[in-house]
Amino acid sequence: VAGPGISSYADDPAGAGASLKPCLDKAMKIVPAEQQRDTPTYLGATAGMRLLREENSTKAEQVLAEVSKAIGEYPVDFRGAQILTGSEEGSFGWITVNYLLETLVKFSFAERWEHPQDTEVLGALDLGGASTQITFQPGVPVQDRNTSVFFRLYGTNYSLYSHSYLCYGQTQALKMLLAALHQASSSAQISHPCYPQGYQENLTVAELYDSPCVRAPSSASPGLVLTVTGTGDPGACGTAVQRLFNFSCGAQRPCGFNGVYQPPVRGQFFAFAGFYYTFNFLNLTHQQSLSEVNTTVLSFCRRNWTEVRAL
Repeated sequence: VAGPGISSYADDPAGAGASLKPCLDKAMKIVPAEQQRDTPTYLGATAGMRLLREENSTKAEQVLAEVSKAIGEYPVDFRGAQILTGSEEGSFGWITVNYLLETLVKFSFAERWEHPQDTEVLGALDLGGASTQITFQPGVPVQDRNTSVFFRLYGTNYSLYSHSYLCYGQTQALKMLLAALHQASSSAQISHPCYPQGYQENLTVAELYDSPCVRAPSSASPGLVLTVTGTGDPGACGTAVQRLFNFSCGAQRPCGFNGVYQPPVRGQFFAFAGFYYTFNFLNLTHQQSLSEVNTTVLSFCRRNWTEVRAL
């Protein structure tokens, strides 16, 4: 689907439905006409809509109603539109990754579908715009049932750990970073180490703090114009980003970050969505070494705005 997600149509719910039509039109060309009415169709909204529901549940319901109306106009077996929980989002991503990589079921040389023997399932790392998910099969029992997921797929049982970090998607995390830099500044001039040197943009306090993920200082005037200037400092950028995370777990149990329980990670992971888009842009999707990745990232982050804009 081209353009922003359906949560961006909070003030134009009908636009959310219209935004799906090119995708649905394409689907109708792919699914044979005689099978369309028997094709189960679902819409699962993710973290952007979870945030909108927190901010304005009425607008969230209006958006869902409009996308349901749009899908209902097509000759498919529409089963409904709903906002997925973070655990559901992470779990469905895990199933998709492992299905596509044939770790769940595989068509054998004997020409039948079989569960692959001695094949480890992969963990899934999903970076969205408003949240990020981690889902994997741990080597120990999951202690927190809120993060425990059970599936039976193709005759095999899977007990997984899954958690979604709301506000830690790419868009919202960058907003939290800018808010932190603003609150550390004594003026309306904000130096941003993660933006290229020479880059500059203006935005109001109201625009910066327009999300439940960031809270404006009580002294901030909504109409105040902030000027953000890039300094292109990778070291300072890394430090600023790291401050968004609390990696302190305490002695009680292992955690990921911000005190969220997480058993020790196990096995290989497949990172997709925002992780892939970023690494693909940097041409780093061909199993380059970690040192090569770090070198490429540092080199890019040191480029000025004129160089970046020319890419």
